[in-house]
Formats: sequence, C-alpha cells, structure tokens
Amino acid sequence: MTAAQLLLKTAKKKALDAIALLEASVQGLQPFSPDIQYSPKEREPFDALCDRFVRSIEICLKFFRTYEKTLSGESSETLRDLLNLMEKVHLISSAQLWIDMRLFRNRIVHDYLPEDLKKIYDFITTDFAKELFSLKEKIKLL
Repeated sequence: MTAAQLLLKTAKKKALDAIALLEASVQGLQPFSPDIQYSPKEREPFDALCDRFVRSIEICLKFFRTYEKTLSGESSETLRDLLNLMEKVHLISSAQLWIDMRLFRNRIVHDYLPEDLKKIYDFITTDFAKELFSLKEKIKLL
C-alpha cells in the first residue's frame, strides 16, 4: 500500500466514524422545544449533537482534501474549489450546501446563541444529517 493509499484509508475511516457518531445522536434525539427550560443534564444530548456535527464537518473536509490529492495530486486553492470538485465527482450533492454547513458549523462554534437552538438542532437533524449520511454511504464505496 502506498503512502497516499494509507492516508486515504485513514481519512476515510475517520470520516465514517465521525458521521456514525452523528448518526447515533440524531437517531436518539427527541425534538427540541424552545418552550421547555432544559436542565444542563437534559441539554447534554443536544450539546453532543452539535459537537458531533462540528467534528463531522471538520473531518469530512479533511477527507475531501486527502481524496482530492489522490485524484489529482494537487490541492484546491479555495474551499469552494474543493467542494465543487467533490460535487463534480458526486461525493456531495451540492457545494453550496456544504458551504452553508461550514458556515453553520462556524456559527455553532463562535456564536452559540440560545434563541437559535431550535433552528440549530432542526438543521443538523434534517438537511445536514441527510447530506452527511448520504456521504457516508458514498465513502463506503470508495
């Protein structure tokens, strides 16, 4: 096995593991209600969901960079170029969706606003989760 193949195998496993953890959080999560005053303990599953989403995005982007190097031997200059390539090779459904996911990830990390919690959890458990779970199945086929 070449060094590039080993790096890709490692990146693939990390991405699959990160998405599997997110999937476990999504599957076991009860819907969030902004009308309920949750205790810190009751908020733990929602916090885990956010942490796992953030980690999944970061690890998948690293996987994309590794995969890109195996495809072309080069690295994109911008994130948009990288995501456009991943869309072109049908690993992701939309570069724009991934840009939105990354922006959302940044917002979670830097602007964790309590009034946005329901929106955060809803996006992660619907559109974003669907995209990541689809990616997981495509990565398995590589």
